[in-house]
Amino acid sequence: MTDRKRQVHTTVKDVQLIEKRRSEMIRGAVQLFKKKGFHRTTTREIAKASGFSIGTMYEYIRTKEDVLYLVCDSIYDQVKERLQQIDFERGTLESLKLGIAYYFRVMDEMQDEVLVMYQEAKSLSKDALPYVLKKEVEMVAMVETLIQRCVDHGLLDMDQKKVHILAQNIFIQGQMWGFRRWMLQKSFSLDEYITLQTDLLFSGVNGYEK
Repeated sequence: MTDRKRQVHTTVKDVQLIEKRRSEMIRGAVQLFKKKGFHRTTTREIAKASGFSIGTMYEYIRTKEDVLYLVCDSIYDQVKERLQQIDFERGTLESLKLGIAYYFRVMDEMQDEVLVMYQEAKSLSKDALPYVLKKEVEMVAMVETLIQRCVDHGLLDMDQKKVHILAQNIFIQGQMWGFRRWMLQKSFSLDEYITLQTDLLFSGVNGYEK
């Protein structure tokens, strides 16, 4: 097992074309995996949803699992890229609240992709799964950094374990909007959900304010 990026086989040499075709493949696969699941979806269906032939598809991947790997890798990259727009160095409680809100909105915009990733990542092979899981650890670490900056600036009095568990709570609550949207969206708008969750989070954090 390895936590390094796996190279997906392709016979195409044009890097830009590879990225373009694989992006099309990922978009098509996400909708199919969401509707039918990974195991019930065929490579032919993925090719059709992506807008090209099965022959063309096999120029960019070898197996259906390659597609799932690309889907998970792409989703993590997109989320990480979006989260990097947060101001991590400001280190105020307000910047922490803004970071939480921004993360929740990213989860709302990518809820289909995130849902597919968590439903189907278990189908990845043992050599591919550690790399995908490592990327989630890196994203949680970004949330931890937001909290730690408040600690560093003397606004929160929390040890590393409490910082870590708070980051995990924030991370999961952002994803919960997508996982339980069938219920939550009957009662709350996204803005209401963000406000309520942030208030609840900070009710716990208040005990650690200096």
